[in-house]
Amino acid sequence: MGLYKRGKVWWLTITRNGKRFHISTKTTDKQKAQEVYAEVLLRLTGRNNATGVTDKPAESGLTYQEFYENHYLPWCMGRHASYEKTKKYFLNAVPEWFKKLKLCEISMKEVESYQSYLIRKGLKVDTCNKYLSLLKASFTKACEWELITEERLKAIRKVKLLKGEVKRLKYLNPDEIRRLLEACDRYLYPVVFTALNTGMRRGELLNLRWKDVDLKNGLILLEKTKNQERREIPMNEALKELFRRLFTQRRLDTDYVFPSPQTGNRFYDIRRAFQRALRKAGIRDFRFHDLRHTFASQLVMAGVDIRTVQELLGHKKLSMTMRYSHLSQAHKKEAVQTLEKVILGEDRHQSVTKVLQFTN
Repeated sequence: MGLYKRGKVWWLTITRNGKRFHISTKTTDKQKAQEVYAEVLLRLTGRNNATGVTDKPAESGLTYQEFYENHYLPWCMGRHASYEKTKKYFLNAVPEWFKKLKLCEISMKEVESYQSYLIRKGLKVDTCNKYLSLLKASFTKACEWELITEERLKAIRKVKLLKGEVKRLKYLNPDEIRRLLEACDRYLYPVVFTALNTGMRRGELLNLRWKDVDLKNGLILLEKTKNQERREIPMNEALKELFRRLFTQRRLDTDYVFPSPQTGNRFYDIRRAFQRALRKAGIRDFRFHDLRHTFASQLVMAGVDIRTVQELLGHKKLSMTMRYSHLSQAHKKEAVQTLEKVILGEDRHQSVTKVLQFTN
């Protein structure tokens, strides 16, 4: 399950054949302990550290639980933003019979049986699809590590997501935006205002430090995002003014832009304050993440092209941004209307008469 400390010495824990073993790395240095841990994992996969040659067949005899806990989960830590929320607890949604299967025993039939298990539990379609996607992602990595064959991975990938998933797209109109901002307390207001003007995720906002803010050039520089890619977000004049005021009033004992008023450290719990503001503003069925949807939706309705919105949101795939495309239909109609003036002139009645004469 990873590394932990016993006194000053780092220990590692490994699960093999259903049994958990605790092994001392015999070092107090975390980096050296990580190297020992990596070496143990390499030996478990049968890879010769000196030559890089695999000493056993391509398909591993590891059980799914052993693979997930000892290999995949440690790899996800520090690489995937979803580690703490989903991947760390994913095995809780996997039945015991599946956990005990060896990787070389799992194919399309077993994965579809797992999907059926989720359906019988009465989980929503989107939840079932999320768990299936997490499962597939782990097998993709197993294939990259040569623990399973490409043929097995292809068979697993044939299992289709369930249909009927409802894609949530909730956003605020200008009046609701105004009411929400007016309902925010003094500590929540700058967080919500920044979210509405940048589309930043909650974690990105609460982790934001002054070293990431370039007031001179009007940029917010995000080094660590959900997609693990650097992102630059431009600030409009209103947001720059807000950040200038926050900077002049900032606490000197912390580098966080939005620190907790009690501790000065990272702000963790804004959910209650946000829910109070929503109730006061009379807004229902709305989550903090929907502020990101509001940012994107308002941009699209203002005529900003989808590619630009994609870059601002930091989406890897355009398909993720295309959910907002239907909001631009009215603006497309307005754009086409401008051609009428260009081609036929300003007098619409006279222009239509001309068209009718040529078509009769």
